[in-house]
Amino acid sequence: MARKRFGQNFLVDQGVIAEIVRAIAPKPGEALVEIGPGLGALTDPVVARCEKLTVVELDRDLAARLRKRPELDVIESDVLKVDFAQLARERGVKLRMIGNLPYNISSPILFHLLPCADVVVDQHFMLQKEVVDRMVATPGHKDYSRLSVMLQWRYDMACVVDVPPGAFDPPPKVNSAVVRMTPLAEVPDVDPKVLEAMVAVAFSQRRKILRHTLGAWITQQGITTDFNLQRRAEEVPVAEYLALAAQVRKPA
Repeated sequence: MARKRFGQNFLVDQGVIAEIVRAIAPKPGEALVEIGPGLGALTDPVVARCEKLTVVELDRDLAARLRKRPELDVIESDVLKVDFAQLARERGVKLRMIGNLPYNISSPILFHLLPCADVVVDQHFMLQKEVVDRMVATPGHKDYSRLSVMLQWRYDMACVVDVPPGAFDPPPKVNSAVVRMTPLAEVPDVDPKVLEAMVAVAFSQRRKILRHTLGAWITQQGITTDFNLQRRAEEVPVAEYLALAAQVRKPA
């Protein structure tokens, strides 16, 4: 039975499952980690290809069922409490993250994984289609948002599979999609907390030009900059936000 409090919608469409597994392309010897394996719709075909798989499952009944399988290493935990950097150290290789993320906490999970990007090969996650649209949106697009900037700072991202509601049991009321997130090799040296605070201010009033929002923040930081404040937040490329954040001195 799906538990509403865990945001469980189980993937059942075999055609969609096969398409997702093709996009992931798991291989033996890779350190794959699945978040929220549920009833094993992705787990089974993935572990058949990679032979060993680590799964993170909060539901104790599902975790008990999964523990009976010797090819699975089960971490029974809230994913937001798992130290993935430590897990990568234990495995001795970078991680490949996969999963059908609970839609009610998908953004917190993405932000929890952000500091671990340097120990990750890639991430393939199923999310609400509208969240994926925001993640991959480009400047000037209505979906371009705080989430776009905060994730594009660290990842190259693309939507790789569209998933209709009928592929799940019970069917959710929204469309879904699988996003591929590949950590960028070269990352600008910015303080993530500064970037997050700055982007939150910039997008706090989307319809206003940045002079009314980000202008005050820049003054507070004591920055001298030629950043164009006569634009709306959604018009500014990620690189310009990063360059502005880099001008803020990190606390000693």
